[in-house]
Amino acid sequence: MRNMARLAGTAGLVVAVAVGTTTAATALGPTAEQKVDGVIAVTGNNCSWTDGAASTDPPNTLTVDRSTINTPGGNLSCDGSITASLNNDPVFTFDDAAGTALTDAIDITGRRGFVSCRYRATNIRWDRDGTTRKYTNRAFTAGKTSGSFLCPASVTTGAGEASVAFR
Repeated sequence: MRNMARLAGTAGLVVAVAVGTTTAATALGPTAEQKVDGVIAVTGNNCSWTDGAASTDPPNTLTVDRSTINTPGGNLSCDGSITASLNNDPVFTFDDAAGTALTDAIDITGRRGFVSCRYRATNIRWDRDGTTRKYTNRAFTAGKTSGSFLCPASVTTGAGEASVAFR
C-alpha cells in the first residue's frame, strides 16, 4: 500500500508538471519572448523546464509547443526517479477583464522505473496573479487514459498547486 500511495503522488506530479512555474511573470500588455517556463514540486520531487515556446503572447489565444518542453527539443527534467513528457500542445484562452485563462487539455505521461501512467485533464481554469502574466490553477482532476494497473484511475491537482507564467 505504501508503494501505491507513492505512485499516486507520482501521478499527481506528472499531471501538474505540464502546467507549473515559479518564475517571475511579465506585466500585463505585450510581451516580447513568447516563452513559458515551468516548475512544480509534489511529494518531494521537482520537474521543470525553461523556454517553452508559445505561438503568440497573451491575451491572444495561444498554443504551447510540447516539442520545446519535452527533451530533446526542450529541457523538461525531474529530480528523483521520475520522468515526464507532455503529449499534446495545450491551447490557452484568456479573459483579461476577469483575470482568468482556460486550457483546453493537458495530456501527460509520467514514468517511475518500469511503471508508466498517462493522464488527461480538460478545461483547466486559471486565475491571474494580480497584473502579471502568471496564472495559478483551480483544482482539477485528470483521468487515466493508459498505463500500468498500478496507476490510479485519476489524480487531482489542488488549487494553487500549479501555475504557468508567460514572458
